[in-house]
Amino acid sequence: MTPEILLQEAEHSKQKLVEIRRYLHTHPGTGFDIADTKAYVKQELIQMGYTPKECGRAGLIALAGGQKPGKTFLLRADMDALPIKEEADVEFPSTNGNMHACGHDMHTTMLLGAAKLLKEHEDEIEGTVKLMFQAAEEIFEGSHDMIENGVLKNPDVDAALMIHVMAGLPVQAGTVISCDAGVSAPAADYFTIRIKGKGCHGSMPNNGVDPITACAHIITGLQEIQTRELGLDDGVVLTIGTIQAGNAANVIPDSAEMGGTIRTYDEDTRAFLKKRITEIASGIASAFRATALTSFGSGCPTLLNDKDLAVCTAQYIKELLGPSKAFTAGQLNAMSGAGKAPKSTGSEDFAYISQEVPSIMFALAAGHPDHGYCYPQHHPKAKFDESVLASGSAVYAYTALRWLEEHR
Repeated sequence: MTPEILLQEAEHSKQKLVEIRRYLHTHPGTGFDIADTKAYVKQELIQMGYTPKECGRAGLIALAGGQKPGKTFLLRADMDALPIKEEADVEFPSTNGNMHACGHDMHTTMLLGAAKLLKEHEDEIEGTVKLMFQAAEEIFEGSHDMIENGVLKNPDVDAALMIHVMAGLPVQAGTVISCDAGVSAPAADYFTIRIKGKGCHGSMPNNGVDPITACAHIITGLQEIQTRELGLDDGVVLTIGTIQAGNAANVIPDSAEMGGTIRTYDEDTRAFLKKRITEIASGIASAFRATALTSFGSGCPTLLNDKDLAVCTAQYIKELLGPSKAFTAGQLNAMSGAGKAPKSTGSEDFAYISQEVPSIMFALAAGHPDHGYCYPQHHPKAKFDESVLASGSAVYAYTALRWLEEHR
């Protein structure tokens, strides 16, 4: 099958893809609570001739190929939305208080489009393509949940690909940017620090232990980790985003609580930060006669792009889309004069997959700012260009087909 034919077939499904995307967009769910989306995706797969299987709390798996011996290539799409009230200027807004502000409805649609292409060429697949539809990416739990429930087994996955649409990129819609080898997205960790003091009347602070004062000094102390304990090249962000304490202006409360996140590009640095956050919080609280308990919640590791995949998949998308719509991150930045490609600061739970099998991430430009796509992901006014759905479907399918063909 030639890339020209695959693109043509994808274009023939353009209207159907728009219909799918708009249904998903108007029925968003969050986290693992995506029953409507999951049921819709499952039915679409069944209608194509697949036998989808449930995986984990809200995931789906389907297999294409398997008629010829070969390796297994995984294609992943996330299905969950965000708890954001939509303000985007579209004819099909969500009305349930949730919003596909990150474009996961686009990802799911494109993987369904790829599923159709792969089913129509199933006898040409040199091995197996595993389709992974996951929930709970936004809370960094969906991929890990599906890994724990066998998504990388039966058959064992040899390589994996994810695509993420990007709004507001100043490049032609439909342009694909493949990541260079190495880490492209940071690890993320959420943490909570609970400080226990002793409440008393605000006019008699000597009778109590003020957890708010301890809280303030802990915040200052945590910032010293980056400035005094890490080197110049250690890319780290530590943010305190929430503080809750007390209900009355003249009362010192019993306790205070703060929540924050850390982002790191190195797993050793990540472990060091978590250790020091815990130690600093406990030590400062003790100095003020209080106690501090630090706990870490959901998070994800660094997203690692495989060296060999980075090279061969960059060639595949150039074969499919042509040299004007296919670039590596490094090439695009060199053309713009920016030099070395910057790492993304947004984390991605596909990172769990990348830590287990050779993986690659693509970015798909889905809306030029000059054409009204001015808002970034996670913004209530974010919107995405549906014209890229067909080519995105073809990119998913062609990359898998070519990799399997070359790695028999």
